[in-house]
Amino acid sequence: MTEREDMQLYHFLAPGNIICHSRATDSDALITELAERVAYNTAGLDSKIILEAVKAREEVLPTVITDGLAVPHARIGNIDTLILAVATSKDGVDFHVAGMGPVKVAVLMLSPLDSPALHLKLLAALARKFSKKETIDTASRMSNVDEIMSVFCCENNEIPRFLRAGDLMDSSPVTLLESDTLHTAIEKLATTGVSEIILLDEEGDLRGVVSQSDILRFSLPEHLLWMDDLSSIYNFQPFAEILREDEETKLADFMREDMVKVDAEVPAIQLAKEFLMQKVDQIVVTRNGKFAGTVTLESFNRKVFWE
Repeated sequence: MTEREDMQLYHFLAPGNIICHSRATDSDALITELAERVAYNTAGLDSKIILEAVKAREEVLPTVITDGLAVPHARIGNIDTLILAVATSKDGVDFHVAGMGPVKVAVLMLSPLDSPALHLKLLAALARKFSKKETIDTASRMSNVDEIMSVFCCENNEIPRFLRAGDLMDSSPVTLLESDTLHTAIEKLATTGVSEIILLDEEGDLRGVVSQSDILRFSLPEHLLWMDDLSSIYNFQPFAEILREDEETKLADFMREDMVKVDAEVPAIQLAKEFLMQKVDQIVVTRNGKFAGTVTLESFNRKVFWE
């Protein structure tokens, strides 16, 4: 589809696709209500197809993106324009996401299969629009469609012309302090599933990075890698020595300071170039020279090709 230059959130929301004060008591019922409303108002769309696509995605990664806001979404093959539908709930609906309260505003987003940029820009715009809890609470109390439309028609709802690195970053990645110990890093890497951890100082400034391979390299000195006969270390002696001192060894002693960094405002396509050119699995995102978040190759691919 061709994207217009001055896109606003309300361009994708028809008044008929707004449900005020839904009586749904669980997430399935709320999503079903939205899907049926969109199918009723859109020729050629089947609510069953919408539900299958949305729920398949929801089962893998819940779409509560901030406390009180859910954006269930999917890419649908038989539409040629992005569609939004909104439901509000006074008391909120439990989406069963740990650490998140009841959802008071749910925005169903359906987009064409071949519009990844628009899909991601709308997700980012909705996250910004409802970043403040008071905005969500105010919308949940609105009693008619016109009031809800006014939320999407007001200023600062413009969709950016291109996606930025900051729109795709994880602003709360796993981090440690450079003064933390090797033991802490080993435990964090083992229990979180990440392959690389950002290291900060006490003021939150970026200091370095430590990865799974860094720990392996620290444990197995380079000269051993050139030995043909490894019989002297068959019992992992170098690793045993490291483990005996892991609670005294500071991460600052062996962290890497070299990392790929981009500013949050650069076009997101720059991330793809850096991943391929630099052959890294994680890129650090900064804003005004300060650490802002990270983008991993796995999350980049997931968001562009599937999410």
